[in-house]
Amino acid sequence: MSERSPVSPCASVCALDPATGLCLGCFRTVEEIAQWQALSPEEKRRVLAAVDERRARLQRGHAPGAPHEG
Repeated sequence: MSERSPVSPCASVCALDPATGLCLGCFRTVEEIAQWQALSPEEKRRVLAAVDERRARLQRGHAPGAPHEG
């Protein structure tokens, strides 16, 4: 049995934030979007984990990639 691949986080809001370089709908980078179909299920899970972290950080008012507050 093959491993089931995660579903794309695409939210059909395809616009890049010029400040962060992230899609405003799915919080992925252009590279992550372009490579999605070729990624293994494990790689897709890593992207989804990064997306969850970026989304949470933005909701807290922190830019992606900004240092964490200590």
